[in-house]
Amino acid sequence: MSMQKTYKELLAENERLRLQLEEATETIHAIRTGQVDALVVNDQDGRHQLYTLKTADQTYRVFIEKMNEGAVTLNEEGIILYCNSMFASIAGVPLSKVIGLPFASFIPDGFREIYNDLFSSGWLEDNKTEISIKSGDRLVPCQLSVTTLDLDEGVSLSVIITDLTFQKETQTLLKLNNQRLEQANAELEKSNHDLQQFASVASHDLQEPLRKISIFSTMLRSRHGDELPADSAMYLNKIIASSNRMKTMIIDILSYSKLSTHTDHFALTDLTEIVKDVVDDCEIMIQEKNATVIIGDLPAAEVNRGQMRQVFQNLISNSIKFSKVDVPPVIHVTSQDASVTDHVSKNGNSQEAISIQFSDNGIGFNELYRDKIFSLFERLNTKDQYEGSGIGLAISKKIIGKHNGTISAISREGEGSCFIIRLPLHQNKS
Repeated sequence: MSMQKTYKELLAENERLRLQLEEATETIHAIRTGQVDALVVNDQDGRHQLYTLKTADQTYRVFIEKMNEGAVTLNEEGIILYCNSMFASIAGVPLSKVIGLPFASFIPDGFREIYNDLFSSGWLEDNKTEISIKSGDRLVPCQLSVTTLDLDEGVSLSVIITDLTFQKETQTLLKLNNQRLEQANAELEKSNHDLQQFASVASHDLQEPLRKISIFSTMLRSRHGDELPADSAMYLNKIIASSNRMKTMIIDILSYSKLSTHTDHFALTDLTEIVKDVVDDCEIMIQEKNATVIIGDLPAAEVNRGQMRQVFQNLISNSIKFSKVDVPPVIHVTSQDASVTDHVSKNGNSQEAISIQFSDNGIGFNELYRDKIFSLFERLNTKDQYEGSGIGLAISKKIIGKHNGTISAISREGEGSCFIIRLPLHQNKS
C-alpha cells in the first residue's frame, strides 16, 4: 500500500531540491569564473580525486554527471556538444543519440520563441526561464539556466535543465487543497449561519409551548396539589423541574451559538469590578449557601466586558452550586500577585498576559475529567443532585478562546477545585 506524502514532507523535499540546485549552480559558476584552483571529487570507491585547472574540462563533466539536474553544452549553432545522463532521461532519448542534435529539437513549437531569446541573450549574460522540454509524447516543465563556459574546445553555452514536474505537481496540489479549504470554510460559514438561525428559533419558538407547560403545571400543583395522590404529585413536580431545566438549556444554547459570531469588542477593563458586579448579582444565592467570596487585586486587561462577566458568573455560581453539604462555600478570586507573565497567543506572537485563579473548598472532581468538563453538555454529577445544563464551562472555554487565552482546572475529589484563566493583557488588533 503506497503512502502519500504530507504537505509538510512535500514542501521539505521541494526545499531540499531547491537548495541542491543553488549549491550546484554556485559551484559551476565558481568553476566557470576561475574562482577555484582545484576540486576534490569522491569516486565510486569512496576515495578522493584531485582535479586541477589543467583538467578543468574533465572536472566539470565529472561534476555535471553527478548532478540531479540535466546539463548540456551548446556551440554557437545550438548543437549539443555534451550532455549528462540526467538530460537524456528528462528528454526520454538514449544518451548516445543526444550528442550532435540541435537543442531546439527538444523544444515544442509553442516555446520556440522563448528559447531563441534565451539562447541569444545567454551568450551575453547569465539568464534563466521556465520552458517545456519534449519527452516522447509528453511535455516536461523545466527551468533552463544558461551561461557561457570556456572549455577546451572553445567558448560554449552551458545549459542547466531543472525538472519542475514535482514542483508543479506540488503547487497544483497545494492550489487544489487551498480551493477545497475555501469551499469548506464557505460551507462551514453557511452551516454556522444555519445553526445560529436554529438557535434563534429554539430560543423564541420553542420557549412559548415550554412556558405554557411550566405555567399550567405550576397552576395545577397550586390549585389541586393537596388533592393529588402522592405519585401524581411526584410526577407533576418532575414535569415542572424538567420544564425549568429545558428553559435553562435553551437559553444556554442560544448564548453558546452567539459566541460564533465575529462581534468582539475589546476594551481595557478592570477585572476586579467585573467580579464585584457578579458577586452583587449572586447575592441571594450567596446568602442561601452562606458563601464567602474573597476578591484579590485583579489587573485591568483588554476584554469583552459582557463575555468576561459571563465567564466569572459561571465559575462563581459553579463553586457555590458544587459545595459540600453543611460546609459554607469559600471562594478565592486572585491574580498571580497581579504580575505579568509571558504568554504565547494562537497566532504565535509572544504577548504579556495575566493569570487569574478561582479556587473553592467544594466537592471537587477527579482530575481524569479535567478536560472533559469543558465539553458541551458534559456533567460529572446527576441532574437530580445539582441543577444546570452542563453548558456553562463550555461557554466559558469558548469565550476565553475568543480572547486568545486558555482556561484549565486542577482538582481532587473532596478537596475543592481551582480554575486558572490566562489572558493576554492586550488583544492583537491585526
